[in-house]
Amino acid sequence: MLTIASEAPVKGTASAPPTRRPPVPWVWAAGLFLLYATVAVRRHQLLRTTGYDLGIFEQAVRAYAELRAPVAPLRGEGFNLLGDHFHPLLAVLAPLYRLWPSPLCLLLAQSALLALAVVPLARRAGDVLGPAAAHTVAVGYGLSWGIASAAAFDFHEVALAVPLLSFSLEALARRRWRQAVAWAAPLLLVKEDLGFTLAAVGAYIAIKGPRRLGLGTAAVGVLGSLLEVKVLLPAFNPGGGYAHGGNLAAAQGSLLSTLAHAPLDVLRPEAKAVTLILVFAPSALLALRSPLALIATPTLGWRLLSENGFHWGTSFHYSAILMPVVFAGLVDALGDKSRRELRAVLATVLAVTAVLIPSFPLAQLAQRATWRTTPHIEAARALLARIPDGATVAASNRLAPQLTARCTVVLFPTFPVGGELYRYDVPRIPAPTAAWIVHDERAPEAWPYPSGHWPYPIERQRAELEAATRTYGYEVVARRDGITLLSRRTGG
Repeated sequence: MLTIASEAPVKGTASAPPTRRPPVPWVWAAGLFLLYATVAVRRHQLLRTTGYDLGIFEQAVRAYAELRAPVAPLRGEGFNLLGDHFHPLLAVLAPLYRLWPSPLCLLLAQSALLALAVVPLARRAGDVLGPAAAHTVAVGYGLSWGIASAAAFDFHEVALAVPLLSFSLEALARRRWRQAVAWAAPLLLVKEDLGFTLAAVGAYIAIKGPRRLGLGTAAVGVLGSLLEVKVLLPAFNPGGGYAHGGNLAAAQGSLLSTLAHAPLDVLRPEAKAVTLILVFAPSALLALRSPLALIATPTLGWRLLSENGFHWGTSFHYSAILMPVVFAGLVDALGDKSRRELRAVLATVLAVTAVLIPSFPLAQLAQRATWRTTPHIEAARALLARIPDGATVAASNRLAPQLTARCTVVLFPTFPVGGELYRYDVPRIPAPTAAWIVHDERAPEAWPYPSGHWPYPIERQRAELEAATRTYGYEVVARRDGITLLSRRTGG
C-alpha cells in the first residue's frame, strides 16, 4: 500500500507551521459541476431527456417530497419504484426537490454528485504523487467517457454511489479501514447490485487489513444484495418477482452450462471486449496493476454476463461507478514509478483522455446544434404550455420529462403493458385514460438510443393516435410541426 509522501517529516522544518494545501480538488469539483450541469440542462432544454429515465426518477423523488411511497406512473399503474431497483437513498434528494420541484433539480444534483467524486481522487494523487498528478487525475476522471455518458443521460440513482465509492477508495489507500467501510456501506441503499461492490471492498480489506472487518463487510454486502433481490424487490414489485432478473437468465439453457460458457460469454459479442478495454483505457491500462481494480469486478461481471445489449456498450450510466476505481487504481499503481516514468504516464493519460472526448457526450458542447433552439422545440413548448397543471397526460417519451413536475404523466402509446418492461410485441395496446395526449412523431435525437421511435414503431404510434380520436373520445386541440395535442371530449 502506498504511503503519503507529504506526511514524512522534513529536516529543519519541525517548528514551522504546517502549510495549508491549496483547495485544488474542490476547484476542480466546482469546474466539473459547471461542465456537467451545462450539458445536462441544455439537453433537457433541447427535448433530449426522456421519460425513461428522467421522468421516472422525478416521479419517485416527487413522491418522496410529498411524503408518499415512490410510485412512478411512467413505470406502470400504481408501480412502486422500489420494486424496479432498490434505491431508497433517493429520498435524500426529496428536501431539495421540495424547494425546487423541477427535473433540473435532479439533473443539477447528479452533476454535483459526479463532480464531488473528483475530490478524494485528486487529493490522494496530490498527496502521493504531487500537484501534476492531482491535475492529471482530475482531468482524466472529470472528462472520462464513463462519467460523461452518465452526466449526459437523464438522472440515475448511481450518481449517489459514485462519490461514496470514491471517498471509500481514498480511505482504503490511507489504510483507514473503518472509514472505508462507513463510506461504502450506503451503497446497499443505492442499487441492489452494489452490495457486491461493498463485498469487494470488504474482500480488499480482508487481504490488506483487518481480516475480521473485511470478511464481515463482504458478508454484509453479499447477503444485503441477495436480500434485496430475493425478498425486498419482489415484495414491492406488482408481479412479485425481480423486474430485471431476465437480464441474467441462463442463456445456455442451464446454470451449469452458463457457468461453463461464462469465460467466453464475457467477451462475446465484440462490444463487450471493446468496453472492457475502454473502461481501463483512461488510466493507460495501468489501473489493472493495482489490486483496487478488483473492486470493479462485480459491476463488470453482471454487465458482461447480462442478456441486455445496452449493458455491454459505453452509452448510458453503467460505467460511472467504475471510473473512481480506475483512477484510484492508477494512483496506486504509480507509487513505484520514477519521476521520468511518472511524467510519461501522466502525459499518456492526458493524451488518451483527449483522444476519447470527441466520441462521447461532452463533445456535444462543441456542436452547433447544441446551442440552437429549433422551431420544433418552440412548437413543443407552446403546445405543452396549454396543458393545465395537475392534469393527467399521456406523452411521447421525449416530452414526458417536460411535464412530470406539474402533471401525472404516463407514456403514449401505453407502455409497459401488464408491467412487462421488455415486451414490445403486445397484440393490443390498452386504450389511453389520461385527460390529455401529446404526441411527437418526429424521430428523436438518437444518442444514447438507436435511431428510430420508441417504444413502438412510428406506424403503430400513428395508428394509436388515430384510434384516440376515432374510438376513444379524444379531439385534436392543436397540431404543429409534427406534434399533436389532444384532449378527451367532455363526456367522452
